[in-house]
Amino acid sequence: MNNKPKIAIIGAGNVGSTFAYALMIRGIAREIVIIDKDRERARGHCMDLNHGMSFTRPTEVVDSGYEGCEGADIVVITAGAKQQPGQTRTDLVRTNTEIFKKIVPEVLEHAGGAILLVVTNPVDILTYITMKLSGLPRNRVLGSGTVLDTSRFRYLISEHCDVDPRNVHAYIIGEHGDTELPVWSGASIGGIRIDRYCPTCRNFRNCDREKALQGIFDNVKNSAYKVIESKGATYYAIGLSLVRIVETILGDEKSVLPVSTLIEDYYGVEDVCLSLPCKLGSRGIEQFLKLELSPEEQGLFKKSAQSLKKILEELEL
Repeated sequence: MNNKPKIAIIGAGNVGSTFAYALMIRGIAREIVIIDKDRERARGHCMDLNHGMSFTRPTEVVDSGYEGCEGADIVVITAGAKQQPGQTRTDLVRTNTEIFKKIVPEVLEHAGGAILLVVTNPVDILTYITMKLSGLPRNRVLGSGTVLDTSRFRYLISEHCDVDPRNVHAYIIGEHGDTELPVWSGASIGGIRIDRYCPTCRNFRNCDREKALQGIFDNVKNSAYKVIESKGATYYAIGLSLVRIVETILGDEKSVLPVSTLIEDYYGVEDVCLSLPCKLGSRGIEQFLKLELSPEEQGLFKKSAQSLKKILEELEL
């Protein structure tokens, strides 16, 4: 079975279908199952993907009910309601919690041994709820977290510094949302800390460093809003980030990605799901890395945790 990984996707909206498309192109799954309450829409996506099969590696793409989760290595949950105008974040969480109360038991009935990857927003809250609903160990429940935010962060740094984004090492941690924070204290380019790299840049004299760094982070935090304003939704980059998470697990790569995980005993933060760099392998999350944060970053991280814990308390789980 390890040579024939199976991925089940719950939700055939923009994110779920784009992820299936990216997954098929990458060729890392032999079977992709798309499950949606609108079975006809799921069937249409499968037909469309299968019609391009002659251009990719052999992959079986099928629509199904929850029984299609049987034997899945990873179940990716993208289904859920979107926030409506005037709706509070807590109201959205309540709505999606009720949806997850139906989804998670169905998944476990057919794929009790799978790793669950939560994508639906607010992802950190719903990752925590999925962990509570499923009763699975913490290593087998994770959220997509700030993997996409971190990719945006590295891209924008690379664009400003005129360097390949693959040579930028920097993380966005905390909540996937308004209270996320950049770890500037650990950011580096080509192994050189960013504060030491800047003086070597040919544009150093014309660059207001503090203003530039703040601008980069502001763009990261507001990127989703700008994309949604322009075209209605974000799905390409998140689809690619999900492929990266999945291939890391399937390949037992031991790669480090900032996924959402249950935090315990880290700068006084515990019993909440937030993003920190985590080592991923075939068993899911093997460990989260305890970064040495600056005093300012510690305060921001605690603030991020407190904002999520407040919502969890309001839910009275």
